[in-house]
Amino acid sequence: MAEIYQYRAAVDEAMNTLITGISDTLWQQVEQLVMLGLNHEQQHQELMLTDIKHVFAQNPIRPHYRELAVPAGQIPPDISWIAVEENLYEIGHNGKGFGYDNEFPRHKVLLQAFALASRPVTNAEYIEFIEDGSYQNPALWLSDGWASVQANAWHAPLYWEQRDNAWWHMTLGGMRPVDPGAPVCHVSQYEAAAYASWAGKRLPTEFEWEVSATGLPVQGNLRNTDYLQPVAGTDSSALQQCYGDVWEWTASAYAAYPGYRVPDGCVGEYNGKFMSSQVVLRGGSCITPADHIRSSYRNFFYPKDRWQFSGIRLARDI
Repeated sequence: MAEIYQYRAAVDEAMNTLITGISDTLWQQVEQLVMLGLNHEQQHQELMLTDIKHVFAQNPIRPHYRELAVPAGQIPPDISWIAVEENLYEIGHNGKGFGYDNEFPRHKVLLQAFALASRPVTNAEYIEFIEDGSYQNPALWLSDGWASVQANAWHAPLYWEQRDNAWWHMTLGGMRPVDPGAPVCHVSQYEAAAYASWAGKRLPTEFEWEVSATGLPVQGNLRNTDYLQPVAGTDSSALQQCYGDVWEWTASAYAAYPGYRVPDGCVGEYNGKFMSSQVVLRGGSCITPADHIRSSYRNFFYPKDRWQFSGIRLARDI
């Protein structure tokens, strides 16, 4: 650990020397690359916690990262439906501040009228899905999803297990009882889509999510709250927990926006080459740095992935 911090200090010193010692002209050439590097490091701050949890969950003695003060027992408000009118909407980064290349160019999309659930799906609601035999019902699943259920013997979210007929799960604070009111976490996009089918709803597109979230303050159970675990929401705002708690699966394939061009040089490998066979998630999670997330931010994972802090928000047509 001492050597790691020593290495980090050396990098900081070199970067400070670079930033403070170069001309304005040269700084204009490297500023965007430095900003990309800083934002990429924030992604790794989140990834390290995700990976620590995953590695510790494989250990039979279930070590924990540290003690967590996670509130439990709160009852979230009932789901309401936030309607959005059919219209032509602008999507993508507005050009103010940093944005990844996959958030550009800003463009227009036509959305049919829809409604978005006021909060994410909770553990208690997902347990109803489990107890209804949904992991044994192929009619609810996409074909690839059903194949993943069969191949991997899925029967509950990742890190869940039953003890004396009660659900427990692994957290960064060790094994804990599942909080019924907290958003369900560590589900694949296949599970999210199956739950939506079971509930008679669907997953939102990433554009529906962005239109609904644009203008909301970027606040919630993000990394700065220090819970490191999804918690039950209790606020009474119309659209709750859009930021933080869990990354929310969408129904949108991760693809380039109209007019997107892969940047020149090595930066071109940052996002563009991953635009295949992955699905977009929105909103950040309980381990996302608060100053890292925004309404246009596009995260992406393969639909079978479950180790990310990923959850579900439903949508329906009007």
